[in-house]
This record gives sequence, structure tokens and C-alpha cells, in this order.
Amino acid sequence: MAIQATEKIWHNGKLIPWNEAQIHVMSHVINYGSSVFEGIRCYAPAGAPAIFRLRDHMQRLLDSAKIYRIEIDYNLDQLCAAALEIVAANGVWPCYLRPIVMRGYGEAGVNPFNTPTEVYMTNYPWGKYLGHGDVSDGVDACVSSWSRIAPNTMPAMSKAGANYMNSQLIKMEAIVNGYVEGIALDINGYVSEASGANIFIVRKGKLLTPPLGNSVLPGITRESVITLAEDIGLTVIEQIIPREMLYLADEVFFCGTASEITPIRAIDKININNGVTGPVTLALQREFFGIVNGVSADRHNWFTSVPVNDRSKQPVGV
Repeated sequence: MAIQATEKIWHNGKLIPWNEAQIHVMSHVINYGSSVFEGIRCYAPAGAPAIFRLRDHMQRLLDSAKIYRIEIDYNLDQLCAAALEIVAANGVWPCYLRPIVMRGYGEAGVNPFNTPTEVYMTNYPWGKYLGHGDVSDGVDACVSSWSRIAPNTMPAMSKAGANYMNSQLIKMEAIVNGYVEGIALDINGYVSEASGANIFIVRKGKLLTPPLGNSVLPGITRESVITLAEDIGLTVIEQIIPREMLYLADEVFFCGTASEITPIRAIDKININNGVTGPVTLALQREFFGIVNGVSADRHNWFTSVPVNDRSKQPVGV
């Protein structure tokens, strides 16, 4: 989906025009991939913008930077305030927010310590990530030939730009072979995650998902799904999942900020639940979309409302 430009971008504490958000070709991030980032959704549950799990996302951004020893001049409260500021300034919602922390233009070489840290934050309209139909429609996936990054090579718990070179290989392979998404195994051959989403399976009435030790990003939506599953009385187990269990599962679905909750109808051309979205996935979708669309109460206080002064600005449909 093409990026739709908005008016302003937040950069190191100031709002700048969209087209002025530029970096030098010799910035450290371009040469060495030294960035961490977040993907955050802003919904309009009561007709006004509200950001989903804002503090959790920004804390993960800070955690990602800490792992890579990137010093950030802004604390959690300041980053959250910046997100509210950019949504209000652009008057665009529902939308997707992209905070990026990167090492900028300084010295040459792998050593990053003498390069400045740049912090950018954008927001823009963005709709469905996986598939193009109804949210209950499943997508076709494959098990990738590319393994997820291995422990002690690239830290999977950091949402780092460099990690997504691995994700790109997984995604591209899936697309050229006619699938929507690829499912990566870890280096030991156990289920890890997709190119940009966590994965859950339903097996004998239980909801299973790989633990973080299987090179899994600690997803915010993943955590939300676990909470919602417990709300409706489901047993949730984090356990090692062998590849073949994907084929034997009663239901399988992806989850993530972009993909939200997306059912999987087939893996490696083996149908899951006869290619029909199962009852557990549908129940979790009802819970999740009920909250984010404002039909159900925000019982876990996941939303942060955006103060919007200029009511003449209209929401942008996606």
C-alpha cells in the first residue's frame, strides 16, 4: 500500500513539513541499518482519534533502543506526547503511526558511538495489511525456507530495522510463490513468527503461541490477544510448536498492529478448518474489533485519546 503523505512530521521535538524529513546518504542508519522503530494504530472508537496501547508501544521502542545502546533524549511521557501532537497536527485518523529512532550523520565506520541520534514520528492513513476482503476471510501462507534470526546474532526482542532484512526475505519468497505471508521457523526448526506478525494456533480447545525464546518479537497485539482470550475463558499456553502442528491445527491466525487478527485458511496448500475461519478466531476478532471500533467498552484502558482542537478537520477513511 502506497504511503499517503500528510502535512507534518515530528523530528527531534519539532514539527517539520513532510518533504523536509530527509537524511544524508552517509548517515549511519543507511550504511549499517542502525534504527529501531514502532508501528502503532490510531483508531476512532467514538468518532474521535484514540491511539491503541500507546505507552506499551513507546516503552518497547525505548527497550529496543536500549538493547542496541542507542541513547534517546526523550522519555516515555515525551514520546507519547509527540504521538498525540502529530496526530492532532495532521488531523488524520484512523491512521498508522511510525516512530523511528536512528543513528544519523557523523563518523564513518561500524562504531556508532559518535553519531547523533535522530528521532522521527510520522502518521498516515493505512488500512488492511494482509488480504483485501472481510476481516473474517482467511489468507494463504507458507512455511518459509528462511529461518528467523538466531539467538546471539540479532536480538529478536528489539524491533530493529536491520532485523527486517530477514523479514523481507520471508515476505518476498512467499509472494513470488503465490502466498500472502510466510511463516518462519527458528534455527531449531520450531515455529517462530511471520515476516511482520506473531502467530497463534488453536489445538484441542487450547490457544497456543510460541514463546519469546523462539526468536519472537514481544508483540503488543500478541499480548492483547492473550488478554482477550483469558477474558473469554480460553486456556492460553506459550509453548514450542513443531512445524507439523501447523498442519494439524484446528485454527491458525496471525496478529500484529498492522495485521490485527488475520485468519489463515491454508498453510503450504494444506487447508486449515476446511479453509473456513474457526470459532475461536472469530470470537477473538469480535472482542478485538469490538474494542477498537468502539462497540465494546475499553475495559483494559488500552486507548489514549488524542486532544483535537480543530474540529473542522475530518477523519480520513481507510
